[in-house]
Amino acid sequence: MLRIKRIKWQVLQLVIVALPLSVLLLTACTTQPQGNIPPRWDSSIARIEATLNQAIDAYEKGEKTQAIQLAKDAYFDVFESSGLETAIRLSISSARAFEVEYGFTEVNQLLRSGAGAAEVRQQAARLMEMIREDVASLEESGSGAAGGFLTSFFIIVREGFEAILIIGAIIAYLVKSGNAAKVRIIYQSAVVALIASIATAFVVKYLFNISGASQELLEGITMLIATAVLFSVSFWLLGKVQAQKWQQYIQSKVAASLTTGSTIALWSAAFLAVYREGAETVLFYFALISDTGGSQIGSIVLGSAAGAVVLVIIFIAIKWGSLKIPLKPFFIGTGVLLYYMAFVFAGKGIRELQEAGMVGTTIIPNLSSVGFLGIYPTWESIALQTTLLLTAVVGLAFQFLKRPQPSITREKPGI
Repeated sequence: MLRIKRIKWQVLQLVIVALPLSVLLLTACTTQPQGNIPPRWDSSIARIEATLNQAIDAYEKGEKTQAIQLAKDAYFDVFESSGLETAIRLSISSARAFEVEYGFTEVNQLLRSGAGAAEVRQQAARLMEMIREDVASLEESGSGAAGGFLTSFFIIVREGFEAILIIGAIIAYLVKSGNAAKVRIIYQSAVVALIASIATAFVVKYLFNISGASQELLEGITMLIATAVLFSVSFWLLGKVQAQKWQQYIQSKVAASLTTGSTIALWSAAFLAVYREGAETVLFYFALISDTGGSQIGSIVLGSAAGAVVLVIIFIAIKWGSLKIPLKPFFIGTGVLLYYMAFVFAGKGIRELQEAGMVGTTIIPNLSSVGFLGIYPTWESIALQTTLLLTAVVGLAFQFLKRPQPSITREKPGI
C-alpha cells in the first residue's frame, strides 16, 4: 500500500514539473499557423518606428496625451507583444533588455516633461539604433529551428527554475521537520497555481484583451506579494537555526504537526512562485509561436521538452540533496535561498510596475543591471531591496543576540 502511494506521488511530481510542456502543446494547437514564415523582426522594427513617429507628430500638434499613449503602444503592443523584448533578454542579456526598455521610458519621460520635439526625435533615433543592433545580433545567432529550440528551452528552464527552487526547499523542510504528511499540500498548491496561471494567461490573451501595461501591473503586484511571503518564510526559517530554538520548535509543533498559519504561509509561497512563473511562461510561448508564424512549432516543442527534463532533474537533485544535509546547514541554506528569491522578486516587481507606468523610474548612473539578482539601476527598485536587506540584518541580529530565557528546574520530592 505504501509503495503504491509513493508511486502516485512520484507520478504527481513529474506531472507538476512537466505540465508546462502540455501547456505548450495546447498553445500550439490553438495558435493558427500562417505558413512557413520565418521570424520577421524587420516588420516589428518598422511598426515600432512608425508608432514612435506618430507619437512625435501628435506631440508637435499639441496632442500630448495621444503622443504619450502612442509611445506606450510602441513598447507594449509592438516591442513586447511581438516577442522581441523576450528574445533580447534570453539571447543577448537581461542588462541589454533593460537598456532598450529604458530607452522607451526616456521617450515617454521627455513627452511628459514637455521637452522639445527635436530632443524627442533624437532619443527615438537612439532607441531605434539599439533595436536594429539587437535584431542584427538575433538574426546571426538565433535564426531557424535551432533558434526556436534554444529560445524555447531557455524560457521554460529560466522561468521554471525559480519555482522549482522554492517548492523543493519547502518540501525538504516539511520532511526534515517531521511533517512529511503535509507535503501533499504543497503539491496541491502547485497544481492549483499551474491551473490558475494557465487560465490567467488565456484570459489575458483571448478573452479580455488586457493591455500590455495591465499585464505588467498584474505581474508586478504578484511579485511583490510573493516577496512579502517569501521574506517572512525565510526569516522564520533562519530564526530556527539556533539549536535550542529548533528543539523548542520540534517539541511544540511536530507532535501536533504544523499550525494552520504556518501551513497557509507555505501553501501561499508555493502557489505564488508557480502562479507567477507559469502565467509568464505561457505568455512567452504565445509570443514565441506567434512570432515564428507557426513554422517552428516542432523545434519549440522539443526545446520545451528538453527544458522540462532539466527541471525534473533539478527538482529531484534538490529534493534528494536537501534531505541529506544536516539540520542547521539546511535551515541556513533554505532560509537564504528563499530570502534570495524574495530579493530578486522585489527588484523585478518594481521593474514591472515601472514598465506599467505605476512607479517612477530614476536611473542610478554607473550602475548596471544584474539579472540573476533582480538588480536594476533605478533608485526605486534599489530602495526596496535595500529595505529588505536592512530588515533582514536587523531582525536576525535581534534574534541571535537575544539571550535565551533560562529554563527553571524544579527539585523532585525527596531529593
